[in-house]
Amino acid sequence: MATQEWHCGRLIDHIGLVVKDLAASKAFYSAVFGVLKIPMESDGRDFWADELYIGARDSELVQGQLTGRIHIAFQAQDRAMVDAFYQAAMAHGGRDNGAPGERAYHPGYYAAFVLDPDGNNIEAVFHGKTDRSAASVRIRS
Repeated sequence: MATQEWHCGRLIDHIGLVVKDLAASKAFYSAVFGVLKIPMESDGRDFWADELYIGARDSELVQGQLTGRIHIAFQAQDRAMVDAFYQAAMAHGGRDNGAPGERAYHPGYYAAFVLDPDGNNIEAVFHGKTDRSAASVRIRS
């Protein structure tokens, strides 16, 4: 099998999810982001983590209709974090869509899939040992 190089962190500026039940989504994503060690912020109503913004239909942050069924994959630091993601998601309103395990996408691809309270396919994935060029991109305004 040929060696592949993946580049991440260059394409998406932000994603906005419009959800039906903001409280249920906040509980679900708080638990998921907690185990993934991703800080979540809120203005008292809407909430966000890095490039993902979540609000209700009348939100000024993410305006619009309910988001359709989408797939979002979050990076995990190791297999244990994928396992913890799955357990936290299932305990906070998530539904099973693929228990933690190896996937055939490429060698070392270890992931878990859950459906969030609105039915979006949410994944945590560990690709195996990788070299990060940066922890994050800092934007100051």
